[in-house]
Amino acid sequence: MKEITVTSSFYAYLSRLRWIKRWGLKRNAHEENVMEHSWEVSVIAHTLALIKNRYYDGDVDANAIATAALYHDITEVITGDLPTPIKYHSKEINAAYKQIEKQAELELLALLPTELLEDFKVLIHHENMPEAHVKIIKAADKISAYLKCQAELKAGNTEFETAAQQLAQAISESEQPEVIFFMQAFVPSCGLTLDGLMKTY
Repeated sequence: MKEITVTSSFYAYLSRLRWIKRWGLKRNAHEENVMEHSWEVSVIAHTLALIKNRYYDGDVDANAIATAALYHDITEVITGDLPTPIKYHSKEINAAYKQIEKQAELELLALLPTELLEDFKVLIHHENMPEAHVKIIKAADKISAYLKCQAELKAGNTEFETAAQQLAQAISESEQPEVIFFMQAFVPSCGLTLDGLMKTY
């Protein structure tokens, strides 16, 4: 067995994603952290990719997309979650935040053993990802945010009304048929209780 001589704090950083709270400017009935959000986006992105391939003659790597989605918000372990209204408040803020994200990507990559760098660059560096992968992950991110808004509204939290409306409009205007398919096939049952889900069998 080869002697292991490297040490890395990469996964120690990743494990702290559970402490990064999302939707920080809003009152939340159910708090959501970046780690659980990343899992949900990964699952949705994987399904979107499969729908694209099976129903719309796509040819994307669903497993690669799911893996990249797991890491899509990794930089927030350094930057924290900057709420969308702030991130897009002005061109200057958005440009500055993109630079901060790029720097955070580089710092996280620098924590890895050299032999793993090329493997992780395509997961962490958005610029290195195929455009088709990026589009699906972004769509999955929007769907995840929409589902979060719906859960908050169902809990009686009107803080999320405007965000829910904006996301619903953005998703409905999507030119990705796999997104519309997912919304029609999978989303309606997400609002059901456990008892309601059991009755659908």
